[in-house]
Amino acid sequence: MDIVKLTVGLVISSMGLAACEVHDPARVDDMDVYSAAIEEWRDGRLQRLKSKTGYLNLVGLYWLRQGENRAGSAPDNDLLFPKGAPPYLGSFVLSDGKVHMTVADGVEVFADGVAIDEVAMGSDSTKDDVLLTSGSFAWSVVERQGRFGVRVRDYDLPGVADFPPIDHYPVDSAYRLNARFKPYDESRIVNVATVIEGVDYVPESPGVIEFELNGNTEQLEAYKSDDGTQFFIIFADATSSDETYPAGRFIYTDWPDDHGVTVLDFNKAYNPPCVFNDFATCPVASPRNRLQAAVRAGEKYHPEMHLGPSAY
Repeated sequence: MDIVKLTVGLVISSMGLAACEVHDPARVDDMDVYSAAIEEWRDGRLQRLKSKTGYLNLVGLYWLRQGENRAGSAPDNDLLFPKGAPPYLGSFVLSDGKVHMTVADGVEVFADGVAIDEVAMGSDSTKDDVLLTSGSFAWSVVERQGRFGVRVRDYDLPGVADFPPIDHYPVDSAYRLNARFKPYDESRIVNVATVIEGVDYVPESPGVIEFELNGNTEQLEAYKSDDGTQFFIIFADATSSDETYPAGRFIYTDWPDDHGVTVLDFNKAYNPPCVFNDFATCPVASPRNRLQAAVRAGEKYHPEMHLGPSAY
């Protein structure tokens, strides 16, 4: 009887192992179809960057002090907007964690196509954020850990419309990996440094994802995406110096399936917004998310990708 039980147990155990081996959501059955899907993703990524809401047209980020902050392109303003903006646009008043803008006389400013003289401006951390426009310029309020700033776009910024495709490593299915989610006992709020001193990114991390890469077991701490349906991961690796962006790259993965597995596809690793200009608040890869291995997949980095003041 004991032998029978042992035999049955071994069979069941073997079946379980086989089931785990069979469960391979990262497997690529048709390389041509997979490569075409990655190319389509890349094209969409480039179009999003070039869009009005993309990161290529950012031309300013101005942190507000308490009280009145006068803005415009004239040199005596507190917030010196780029040339081409009205010399005296108006003023932003920061008080009690709220921002209110008053438009200068004779200047046309619009909100959703309607001319305004003044307006309360919610930040990007609220549901009542406001986008204002004047000519080719647009601006909104951002909030980072209690600091408020005005982020400015120029829809006519030279170099955006003809921005070239981003350089990538060749598509390689070896970098499409199964990763197992290993949750923490309790989700953690973590502090991640950004490119702006004194401003941290503070996401919720439910755990790490673990995977095999180049024969080694690796882990990356995962953050909960804004909509809670995906993991957002910031990582650096052995290429993060002369081949890819030194501060790291971004990647999203789906929430784990019923087997606790998610697909980590490094072919979709992409550069953070601060690669393209100085007006984004990009988080950087934490020390625990810096891999020793080289991940030669996804977007590469070249300094000429940066659209700086010379774009004018």
